[in-house]
Amino acid sequence: MAKTEVILIGNVVGLGAESDHVKVASGYARNYLFPQRLAIPLTAANKKQLEALHKRRAEREAHEFNAMSELARSLSKLVCIVKVRTGDDGKLFGSVTSGTIADELKHQFDIALDKRRIHLEHPIRALGEYDLDMRLHQQVPCSLKVRVESLNPPPKTEEPAPTAETRESASPRRGGSRGPRAGRPEKAPSSAAEPARASKPSRAARES
Repeated sequence: MAKTEVILIGNVVGLGAESDHVKVASGYARNYLFPQRLAIPLTAANKKQLEALHKRRAEREAHEFNAMSELARSLSKLVCIVKVRTGDDGKLFGSVTSGTIADELKHQFDIALDKRRIHLEHPIRALGEYDLDMRLHQQVPCSLKVRVESLNPPPKTEEPAPTAETRESASPRRGGSRGPRAGRPEKAPSSAAEPARASKPSRAARES
């Protein structure tokens, strides 16, 4: 298969970025790279464009680095909460994927992020907190805290049934001496030294 050398003027997955000169199949260059304006033939005249391409690439990479650094600082301060439905045993119905987290970042914080930048080895299938590595930039380390919570209402706690001891302590005791009623003064006991009241004279004494 015939090969040809080209200068990339745009990012091509699997080949490189602008200003890279690579060898590709002639048909691939003729039918795809050249019509899409992703590359130009490697000629003496086109080599003069390399300096401009190098400068444009450096500016793009610097801008991307600054943007991803600023985004990393913002993400490190956030807690992305993902609410899911769970069964009675606390297990999730389904799982939380990188796409789910990307949607929540957009919904909660208005951060549009490609789900491929969220490193998740396996879907999350349990409640709890997770620190996820973010693939924002090769030179920008970043992590995101994700908290998976249940949408189900918490179970109601039933009050314990009163025992015999609690019922006895709560009810007033019967029998025994009662103290004086509130608001009524105690009746003073009669004194033995109090003089007896004079009795009324009999009828015969009054007539005499």
